[in-house]
Amino acid sequence: MNEKISQVLRSVQKPGRYCGGEYGATIKDKSAVKARFAFCFPDTYEIGMSNLGMRILYGVLNREDDIWCERVFAPWVDMQEKMREHSIPLWAHESGDPLTDFDIVGFTLQYEMCYTTVLQMLRMANIPLRADARGESDPIVIGGGPCAYNAEPLADFFDCFSIGEGEDNLVEVTKLQIRMKEEGRYTRAAFLHEAAATIRGIYVPSLYEVTYNADGTIAAITPKYDDIPARVEKCIMHDLDKSFFPEQVVMPYIEAVHDRIMLEVYRGCIRGCRFCQSGMIYRPVREKSPEVLNKQARCLYDATGYEEISLTSLSISDYTQLEPLTRALLEWTDRNMVSLSLPSLRVDSFSKELMDRIASVRTSSLTFAPEAGTQRLRDVINKNVEEADLMRAVRTAFAGGKTNVKLYFMQGLPTETAEDLEGIATLASRVVHEYYQTPERPKGRSPQVTISVSCFIPKPFTPFQWEAQDTMEMLEEKQAYLGSKVTDRKVRYTHHDAKVSRIEAVLARGNRRLGAALELAANEGFCFDAWDEFFDYEKWISVLERTGLDPAFFANRAFGLDEVLPWDVIDCGVTKEFLKRERARAYEGNTTPNCREKCSGCGANRLGGVRAVCPTGCGGAK
Repeated sequence: MNEKISQVLRSVQKPGRYCGGEYGATIKDKSAVKARFAFCFPDTYEIGMSNLGMRILYGVLNREDDIWCERVFAPWVDMQEKMREHSIPLWAHESGDPLTDFDIVGFTLQYEMCYTTVLQMLRMANIPLRADARGESDPIVIGGGPCAYNAEPLADFFDCFSIGEGEDNLVEVTKLQIRMKEEGRYTRAAFLHEAAATIRGIYVPSLYEVTYNADGTIAAITPKYDDIPARVEKCIMHDLDKSFFPEQVVMPYIEAVHDRIMLEVYRGCIRGCRFCQSGMIYRPVREKSPEVLNKQARCLYDATGYEEISLTSLSISDYTQLEPLTRALLEWTDRNMVSLSLPSLRVDSFSKELMDRIASVRTSSLTFAPEAGTQRLRDVINKNVEEADLMRAVRTAFAGGKTNVKLYFMQGLPTETAEDLEGIATLASRVVHEYYQTPERPKGRSPQVTISVSCFIPKPFTPFQWEAQDTMEMLEEKQAYLGSKVTDRKVRYTHHDAKVSRIEAVLARGNRRLGAALELAANEGFCFDAWDEFFDYEKWISVLERTGLDPAFFANRAFGLDEVLPWDVIDCGVTKEFLKRERARAYEGNTTPNCREKCSGCGANRLGGVRAVCPTGCGGAK
């Protein structure tokens, strides 16, 4: 470790965030590798070390003998101050080397409010902020993750993006760079052109020309060369049983946000909630077999000693092999006092059998997501659950000894009325009433129902991507109205900050012109906007206004159904025609069956997938 870094660690909070040297970290001989890859997580060490995608891609790259992937996290504000004071550039955990020593610098883009942290990390690394300002000796900067599906706000700052699941194409990109350098034909421009033309899922913004109409909408997104694809098709892993699995993870020195084994059960979702981006961009559904999952869980337990296993997916109760999987796990987890955590449970598939399997989790609470307070609005958003499902689920929870229930809702959904908002409070009170109607409830204890309400954000690649977000005034009025309707003392009401949600909507639906605002924000020191204590709405509005941008144009305007969208250059597998059909069904109040019941023709079946669970449709194997 650099001597300067060692000195400043004595004067900052949580030095374990920065010291490296953790058990399980990959150390290689720099002289023996041909490419160095810095994998950057634009948030703190504790959050980044909990990210399953980072664990997977770190292992995928490091299993290649000629590639060394190292980890980089955003230093907390006290460390940033010390780095400026002592002229310490941002470094990688494994070697302690500055990022300018690397061939490729990759960022995972999980959340729009991390964009300013990304730019500050580039600044701290002494890498030119704008892609067009980088020279031949600068690293290639690549982005990936869910936010890359609309990469346009960051197009000025990234050389390229990996669209979809990066296990294969990140290795391909790095190998291409190695090969071009060995052949003596590497230049930044030649490399980016060849990557975009030959590697699936690689989007290079500089190779596309964006033109605008007089009203500020996009006229066209056009490739500059004939061999560059008009639309970039995402990558997927076809067979999850054969996909890379990290048998050894890096063990953090300090407690991570998710300090447990994370077992990825499947990818995708069969449900098709109309507000949910993840449910669309991760299609088709592909499952791992119970045998493989049990083996992987035991392997990670032996390697880490963690006492909890979390079965991760978008909706764990939709896993077709959940019963044999949990049965196999419990054969050895009970004996070793390892608890099972089953997050993302749906109310319509919650049962006593599931309760029995998660009884070892030491908590008195469960979380469900009705999303809307009335059946009408649940049908609009295609939630496909009814109040009876929720009551049956909470009754089972109360009979199993639970006393606390948390319910997630959204406000500002398309077609929402005051009745829908009041329905949230009414539904919460009915859950409290259900507690007292359950004979097997815990005796001598009172229930606590917490309703957590977020603001609707129209996200790319959803049936609601064209919808206008409510104005700030409307969102705040609705929050106050709902608060006035919560009168039951056993119901606790919390809500997200509407100001954060508005800026998130701006960034989620933005085009390349937002680059000027992000650059100004970086120049003025914006960082950690995902953290409440650092987010400043007025400063964001000022930055947008000073760069000639109206936030309402991106967040509060209904996009035209025939309008060219900033993300139309990306093919996520789900067709725009399907999204339009789903939007029309929403306004008709009609639901769409899940993929296992009936294929709705979303288009993702053409991507294929082994052990996909939809026999004829969106997850269908070819």
